[in-house]
Amino acid sequence: MKLGQSLAVAAGLMVMLSLGGCKKAAPPAPDYSRQLPPGEYALRKITDPAQRPDFSLAFGGRDQMLLQSLDRSAAWFEKGSTRQFFPSNGISHEQAWASVLAFRQAIAQATSADDFRRRMDDLFDVYISVGWDDQGTVLFTGYYSPIFDASRVPTNEYRYPLYRRPADLVSDPITGAVLGRRMGQTMGRYPTRAQIEAMGPQSLGLAGQELVYLRDKFDAYLIHVNGSARLRLTDGSWLHIGYAGNNGYSYTSIGRLLVSEGKIDKNRLSLPTIRQYFREHPEDLDTYIKRNDRYVFFQEYPPNNWPSGSLGFPVTPWRSLATDKTIFPRGCVTLVSTHVPVANSPTLARFSGFMMDQDTGGAIRAAGRSDLYMGVGPQAEQLAGRQFAEGHLYYLFLKPEKVQQWLPTDKRSGGVPSQAAPLQPANPPPLLDQ
Repeated sequence: MKLGQSLAVAAGLMVMLSLGGCKKAAPPAPDYSRQLPPGEYALRKITDPAQRPDFSLAFGGRDQMLLQSLDRSAAWFEKGSTRQFFPSNGISHEQAWASVLAFRQAIAQATSADDFRRRMDDLFDVYISVGWDDQGTVLFTGYYSPIFDASRVPTNEYRYPLYRRPADLVSDPITGAVLGRRMGQTMGRYPTRAQIEAMGPQSLGLAGQELVYLRDKFDAYLIHVNGSARLRLTDGSWLHIGYAGNNGYSYTSIGRLLVSEGKIDKNRLSLPTIRQYFREHPEDLDTYIKRNDRYVFFQEYPPNNWPSGSLGFPVTPWRSLATDKTIFPRGCVTLVSTHVPVANSPTLARFSGFMMDQDTGGAIRAAGRSDLYMGVGPQAEQLAGRQFAEGHLYYLFLKPEKVQQWLPTDKRSGGVPSQAAPLQPANPPPLLDQ
C-alpha cells in the first residue's frame, strides 16, 4: 500500500540581498526531488565518530510502540520473498534483518542512555541519507489516516466515489511500479485524473467498481493523498480502506500550486488553510484537483491490519516513515532528526526518534524526502498538515563482523529475552525542546 502523499510544499524562494549598492541573488531554492546520479547510493556510511548522532536523545523517547514497530519489520524479514529487495545500498538481506533483531534487544535491555550508546558504538555502523544536496539535508513532511463519513451506495448527500483497482491496470509484481493499461494485446498509459473524470467510469470499466461514496469531494481527494481512511458508514458500521494501486503518474501537490500562484501565503500553508481556501472559493476545487494527474484506487482492509504500509503490516504512529523504496532499504531501523509541530501550539519542537522504514508514497521519490506517519483522525490531520521541516535521516546497520551472531539460526534469536522488562508507553512524539 502506498501512504504518505503529503500536502506540504517547499517554502524556499529566491530573494535579493542588497549590500553596498550591489544585489546578490540568494542560493536557489532547495530541490528536494533531485534524483540521484546513476549508480549512486542514497546512503553514505559515517566514518568520523564525531559525526555520529547522539542516540541518547531518541533513547529517552523509547516506548512500547517502538518495539511493536520493530517486531513488524522483523516479521517481514522472515518472509523468503523479502530477499528480492536486497542488496540495497550495499546492505545484504542478512545484515538488514540481523540489524533489526540486534537493535530490538539493545533498546529493550539498555539500562541507561550511556549503556545504550555503548551498545550502539560496539554493534552498529551509522549511515546517513545523502539528502537532496549531497550534504544530508532531507525534507520531512507528514501523513495520516483520516476519518470520514461515507456510504456504500450513492445518494444525494454521498456523491463522490472511491474506486477499487481496475482489472486492466498492470503493475510490476516486484516493485509495484505501474506498467500501464492492458488494452487487448497492447499496453498503453492509464488516463490521468482529469481524463478519468472527463471520460467517466463506464468507458474505463470502473462502473460497478465503486467501493464507497463520500459527501465532500475534497475529503475524497484527501483519501487519495493519504492512501487510507477509516470510514463511518451510514448504518453505523466502520470500513477500513487502503491503497490498492494508482494510475502511474507523478503526484502534484495542490498546496504547492496554491502557494506558487499566490492563493495562500507560504507561511500560512497547512491543511486547514487549504480547506478554508476551497470553502471560500469552491469554484477552484475541480481546477486544482485535476492538476494532480495521479489517481489512486482502494481496497478494504481488516481492522487489525490497518492502516497497512508497503510491507503489508500496519504502520505505527510516530514510529513508521515513508521513503523512496527504489533507493532506500525496506524495513530497516532509522533515526530521524528534525522539527515537528506541537498539538494546540503554533510552535515547532526539535524531534529525535527511532522510526522504521515501513512505507512509501507517491510524492516521496528522492533521497531528500521522507514522510512521517502521524496517526489517525483530526489531531493527526492537524499535525501532518503542518509538518514541513528539514533534518537528517540515519540508518543503523550491524557491523559486518557482528551479523552472523544475530541471525536467527541454530535456535538463536535476536529477540528480547522473556525476562526483559517491557517498555512503558510514552506519549509520542519524543519532543526535545520548543
